[in-house]
Amino acid sequence: MPHSEFSLQQRDHKRRLKDRCVRFAVTCGGVGVLAALILIFVYLALVTLPLFADAKLDANFAKQPISSVQPQVLAMDDYGEHLFVVDQYGEAEFWALKQPSDQPLWRQPLSFVPVKIEASTAQDGWYAVLDAAHQVHLFRPRFDYSITQQRREFTPVLESLTTESTLVAAPEEAVIEQFNFALTADYVYTVSYLADQRVMIRWLARQAPLAMAETVLPTRYAQLDQLLITPDGQTIYLRTGSQLAVIQRDGEAYRLREQVDLSRGQPQRLVTNMALLSGAYSLLVTYENGVVSQWFDVLQQGQRQLQSIRDFQLAPSIQLLLTDTQRKGFYTFYPNGTLQSHYTTSEKLVLFERVFPKAPTLAVMSNNERYIATWDDGIVQVIELDNPHPEISFSALWKKVWYEGYPEPQFVWQSTAANEQFEPKLSLVPIAFGTLKAAFYAMLFAVPIAVFAAIYTAYFMKPAMRRVVKPTIELMEALPTVIIGFLAGLWFAPIVENNLAAVVTLLIGLPISTLIIGVIWSWLPKRYLGYDISGWQALILVPLMIVIMALTLSFSHLIEQVLFAGDVLLFLDQRGIGFDQRNALIVGIAMGFAVIPTIFTIAEDAIFSVPKHLSDGSLALGATGWQTLTHVVLLTASPGIFSAIMMGLGRAVGETMIVLMATGNTPILDWNILQGMRTISANIAIELPESAVGSSHYRVLFLAALLLFVFTFIVNSFAEWVRQRLRAKYRSL
Repeated sequence: MPHSEFSLQQRDHKRRLKDRCVRFAVTCGGVGVLAALILIFVYLALVTLPLFADAKLDANFAKQPISSVQPQVLAMDDYGEHLFVVDQYGEAEFWALKQPSDQPLWRQPLSFVPVKIEASTAQDGWYAVLDAAHQVHLFRPRFDYSITQQRREFTPVLESLTTESTLVAAPEEAVIEQFNFALTADYVYTVSYLADQRVMIRWLARQAPLAMAETVLPTRYAQLDQLLITPDGQTIYLRTGSQLAVIQRDGEAYRLREQVDLSRGQPQRLVTNMALLSGAYSLLVTYENGVVSQWFDVLQQGQRQLQSIRDFQLAPSIQLLLTDTQRKGFYTFYPNGTLQSHYTTSEKLVLFERVFPKAPTLAVMSNNERYIATWDDGIVQVIELDNPHPEISFSALWKKVWYEGYPEPQFVWQSTAANEQFEPKLSLVPIAFGTLKAAFYAMLFAVPIAVFAAIYTAYFMKPAMRRVVKPTIELMEALPTVIIGFLAGLWFAPIVENNLAAVVTLLIGLPISTLIIGVIWSWLPKRYLGYDISGWQALILVPLMIVIMALTLSFSHLIEQVLFAGDVLLFLDQRGIGFDQRNALIVGIAMGFAVIPTIFTIAEDAIFSVPKHLSDGSLALGATGWQTLTHVVLLTASPGIFSAIMMGLGRAVGETMIVLMATGNTPILDWNILQGMRTISANIAIELPESAVGSSHYRVLFLAALLLFVFTFIVNSFAEWVRQRLRAKYRSL
């Protein structure tokens, strides 16, 4: 027997080596994909977790004894390094807080003896001082720094404000018991409560040498506990016990707008203090039982009324309340030295910690909200704060929030505005709703067309025609979505707006027309058809559909005239139905057009892959073609069809460019198909490039991305579970 050089063993060894290499490569690829998904999830979670962290503080940032006698004014720079003090004798001083010294850096007596001192908002930093003659003097400290190669140099400056005319708060013979002021770009306002129970308001132009204007309220107040004026000088709050008089400027006079019972009909709720929240749109009212209530104006029936919005149940005996300088939060100090911080709109307890041996006498916050300086018993203590995201809480993200200036609690996404006093509104509900709305209308349009097309193509269409149609539809998936969005927003949307009646008619009429054409076709005698065109019906149906569409669009104005009195948009508006040119209808059709290839391809493959012997056996047993389709083919292919629909849903939920270009990107809660929306993906694409890294806005956008990621994962996991159940159920077929 001749010897053979051929060795099966050597060949098997090479094949085994190749199999192991391929298996290792496939395993590495699968593990790599899984690892990438886990890393994406971890990264998104790490970026968003700081949103829900509590504030932190360093109570020992600086501590400095000062020799100022009974300070009346405290102000601090944005570095927590220097403090401005005015004592009861009118000595103005700058103290270095990080360089222990028993002498101030700068000292200068005011040119007048202060009788009363009031502060403006922290952003302006102005102080008004009354002298014995009731003349008003305005000044503010400036913490000027110059940066050198060696260090940061500090220069203390005390700036005075001069006006063309002298501002006197009240006649010299009057006795002022309470005083407040407001400073705007054009005017200086003063409001004084006199010993004769009158309230006098005076204002003076800053630049023009005009006479001082004056008004005296007609009502006399026997006992006035507190007097506040808003920074714009338009509103004055006068509190007597629990009764609050709201005085509003009306032309050149001030009139009583309303009288408010701050106790809300509960005499046991005794008011101890009230303060203006940052922005001066809200009042913070402190009660003896430890409740702090936020009040602001609400527009009701065309009139503004001061209304209680939310309460914060704190511990009794609040010694001091300090509002944030920029944001809508406040700090409370208690006799045992505990410091609490709350944020109003998010209703979040940001900080709760015992910091001092007892409550301080005075407290001030730096303009950047990073430092709090307190004074008590001649010691100034500076606290460094780390409170980056107080406005974020579960309720602020997912519940209705009553924002300043809104008539009622609402879900609002509004991250930016031109107003400096603007408060970011970062509710995720509108954009999550917009995502579901866009996906719903897209799937409503795409699923019937894609699934029925897949059934017809795989089961009824002639193979020769299928070889052309299927690749053509699959090629549609390669069309960039930015092109679809561009055409939808700039070409298709105006067509729909100008022919809305015809488009709505087509959405209803085309399916009905298809059924009618099918019925007519089935009634035609076979002898008129000439030859069998079974499987080629689409060649006749598609031209007929085009003709129907052309005719309907050409008679659009006639349809509009007959059904909607000539103007469908006016007809809808009169019935409270809004219309945006770029709306959910445009998105549903455009995004449905992009989703159809995905659903069609997977569903058609699933139907076409049903073993031929199953359908042949069903037909051989006497079942009709439709019975075989519905009871054998579709049931066997149901796992694939369901997977196709879920893949299309995932594509619709994550779509960005179409919804970005084909909608108005308005984050509203409205199922109206003629209104727009804003989706999570579009919102991220629009706002992430403009958000400050590390800000609340930036992290909330990452939180939205995390939610989209988790939602897609849950949908895909659910789809896989259902697919496996369907496969197990119909495996016996």
